Amino acid sequence: MRRVLIPLAAALASAVLLGFGTGLHPVAWLTWLAPLPVLLAAPRVGGGPAFAAGALAWLGGQLPMWPYFTGSLEMPAPVAAGLLAVPALLFGGGVLLHRSLLARRRPLLAVLAVPALWVGVEHLMALAGPHGAWWSLAYTQADVLPVLQTASVTGVWGITFLLLLVPAAVSALLAPGATRRLPVAVTAGALVALALGYGFARLGTGQDGGPYREVALISTDDPRDTAELDSPQGRELLHRYAAAIGAAAARGAEVAVLPEKTFETGSARLPLARPGVAVVAGAALGTGATRTNTALAGPSGARYDKHHMIPGLESEFTPGHALTFLDRTTMGLIICKDLDFPGLVRRYRQAGATALLAPAWDFDDDAWLHSRMAVVRGVESGLSVARAARQGVLTVSDTRGRVLAEGRSGRPGVNTVLAALPRQGATTVYTGLGDWAAWASVAVLLVALAGLRTRRPSAPRGGLSVSRVLVG
Repeated sequence: MRRVLIPLAAALASAVLLGFGTGLHPVAWLTWLAPLPVLLAAPRVGGGPAFAAGALAWLGGQLPMWPYFTGSLEMPAPVAAGLLAVPALLFGGGVLLHRSLLARRRPLLAVLAVPALWVGVEHLMALAGPHGAWWSLAYTQADVLPVLQTASVTGVWGITFLLLLVPAAVSALLAPGATRRLPVAVTAGALVALALGYGFARLGTGQDGGPYREVALISTDDPRDTAELDSPQGRELLHRYAAAIGAAAARGAEVAVLPEKTFETGSARLPLARPGVAVVAGAALGTGATRTNTALAGPSGARYDKHHMIPGLESEFTPGHALTFLDRTTMGLIICKDLDFPGLVRRYRQAGATALLAPAWDFDDDAWLHSRMAVVRGVESGLSVARAARQGVLTVSDTRGRVLAEGRSGRPGVNTVLAALPRQGATTVYTGLGDWAAWASVAVLLVALAGLRTRRPSAPRGGLSVSRVLVG
């Protein structure tokens, strides 16, 4: 009975913590605790129960995402099921790997293997899937600024590593018959201290000072779909936006950003120009088979075509491939989901961008999460980001991830957020080295897997025998 109750209770506890610590509205501090119950249980039960506890914990914690996947994103049920089940199995494998290495008296490898495996899983999903780095646990810490600064060195991978490192270290230190506690405590403590020390130091230096450019994010959040520009509905919407841009200009705005796919049009120029104000607006551009999801900039006529479409929902659009800057400035144009892809944002920074202007369209429930993905991209590559989302939030953030201004779209009338957008970017390790931390994690994982093949030493006197740990 005990062998059943322990993994079951652990799975339930971790599932609850994962449910609240991840997802669309995560509680940041719970994310650090979520894996702990199943990791603590792992060396106290058999291999099968340990694996099952881990898999069930992840599956249970992620089940609340099912309505979002199948409803908002319109994923086919088999695809959504796979996105829940496959990571659950891999998480169970991580718990089993932790247990097996503890049994072989390799506690430091047992600690490092768990975060290394999960970083590898996230990186593989980013490389092979259509959603980029959308799946990372790192976004749960987007509002915890000292932790968030790690992204400027390692990308999201370093934050994910820390999130799994801490509970794995606690588990190893408290495992039955634990040995070599000092290397575990020193290694985990040093990595966490280094990350936090760097985070606080980066927040206290290199403040994003002037010069600034005043930016206005504007959304009427018309409940109807994209308006055809030449229709009565489109002309009325155009008039409302023109009035809002004029009001923002009177308050000092030099740039105005409107949401994604605001208008349906065959023309690459929108009649929204106003003296002294550059306007960036999202449009479904073109007719027939040749259509693009585009950000149009006036008065220059610059255009940026979205690179990454939402599978299924945007299958009618032709992807773009080029980078676009606003009126020969260092402000790049980008659209919504493109900000889920760290590599694209890195390309902008390497090309000289210091800020990104992003028309966007969210799904209400994911408003916070998707806005914070954009914030994290800015920290990774040293950019400020101004993102205007319909059915979401209007957000301006700086290179440290500080939210300079924010407002919810969808309220009655015209929603406008004004902010001073820093023109100066920041130099980051991640811009230069990219996903080095993900590949380093894969290397650590390979070392850990090799550790499973070594001969298992006997347990010290007074501790649990290896055979006892292995069979539970």
